Amino acid sequence: MIIPGSASQALGAALAAETGRDLAAVSYDRFPDGEGMASVDIDDVSGDRAVVVASTQSDADYVELLQLQDAVREAGVDHVTTVLPYMGYGRQERAFEPGQPVSARAMARAVSTGTDRVVLVNPHEESVTEFFDVPCSVVDAAPTLADPLPSDLTDPLFLSPDAGAIALAESVRDAYGGGDVDYFEKVRHSGTDVDITPSDADVAGRAVVVVDDIVATGSTMSESIGVLTDRDAADVFVACVHPLFARSARTKLERAGVTDIYATDTIERDITAVSVAPVVADAL
Repeated sequence: MIIPGSASQALGAALAAETGRDLAAVSYDRFPDGEGMASVDIDDVSGDRAVVVASTQSDADYVELLQLQDAVREAGVDHVTTVLPYMGYGRQERAFEPGQPVSARAMARAVSTGTDRVVLVNPHEESVTEFFDVPCSVVDAAPTLADPLPSDLTDPLFLSPDAGAIALAESVRDAYGGGDVDYFEKVRHSGTDVDITPSDADVAGRAVVVVDDIVATGSTMSESIGVLTDRDAADVFVACVHPLFARSARTKLERAGVTDIYATDTIERDITAVSVAPVVADAL
């Protein structure tokens, strides 16, 4: 039985189709005082195992997830697996200043109370798996981003946002079947003055695919697109696992001259081009 959160309904349906499991009837309501209520149709719950799949972009998404976990337990399910396609607060994996919380740990502990197992999709910091009090595994959805790319890219170059994330670009390149890999170097001259340049590769006349796990505000990504365009790249594509695209991120990328944007359905957006359902299904 697949139990989708309100932010992961399309992915929930895709996962049900991929696994052959039933998709539960779920309702998401809100009381006049603002409190939410996520529930399942008890007559629709069958079997002793359930998979709750819910991205948690907001605080409300976390509350809804905890409610769905509790609801399936109330319906008699013995074993719950929780899939977090996108784990909110996952980038707060440490206390940045004295007195601040390790927010990823707090969220992980809360989620652990209602589940027997957790599956994460490309967490920004894989160390967050250690915060869960139940077994936690990670699946890599980056290779799926090769699927929607044009099959005839000109001398393709796959770029990661920094040297530490180059494995992400390599996995997309390997899935695509060819091309070079490089990364951006950032040189900060002041709080607002940052130079972003590809490390070594010549981009002139080439199709460049900028690969990242998350695009949030789009500021750094739009600067990267601008640099590549100024250096005469033939096309610049953006491929990301988690398309947060907060505020005006989409506009920033379009104004910078992006050729096209491809993302997975860990966060459901109009740029979703491929589903993570197959790789998640393999992990269940």
